[in-house]
Amino acid sequence: MYKLPVSVLVVIHTLDLDVLLLERTGHPGYWQSVTGSQHHGESLRQTALREIREETGLNPCDYPLSDWEIEYRYEIFKEWRWRYAPDITHNTEHVFSLCLPEKEAITIAPEEHLNYLWLPWRKAADKVFSWSNAETIRNLPQHLSEMDEFSLLPT
Repeated sequence: MYKLPVSVLVVIHTLDLDVLLLERTGHPGYWQSVTGSQHHGESLRQTALREIREETGLNPCDYPLSDWEIEYRYEIFKEWRWRYAPDITHNTEHVFSLCLPEKEAITIAPEEHLNYLWLPWRKAADKVFSWSNAETIRNLPQHLSEMDEFSLLPT
């Protein structure tokens, strides 16, 4: 079955704005936040929760998950288009963030990622390969400052 051209981007960060990055297995040196395609019948929130669990081993229900209500549309890299129906060339990515009180050890999914690291937000934005990921990380301080204290409680 083909992937849906709808995905989530989840920036996992601490209150001090350290950001978790994952290195792609298929592309050593390509760092990114948690990402993943929506499955048929899933809400975007369910997709974000599933991808966090699968890619980090974290229980996302223990931390506040924020839907930024922002989406990016971009052309799918040609090398990855085989995963989608033949006429699909673009993906719509929906942005979320997950706030942890402090850095935690992560259990990576070895079929997807080689390694992980925590970086201050500016360095993380410079390290990721995706422009939408970089833009989201650069907007993280503003997004966090706009959140109220109740949005930092686990959902």
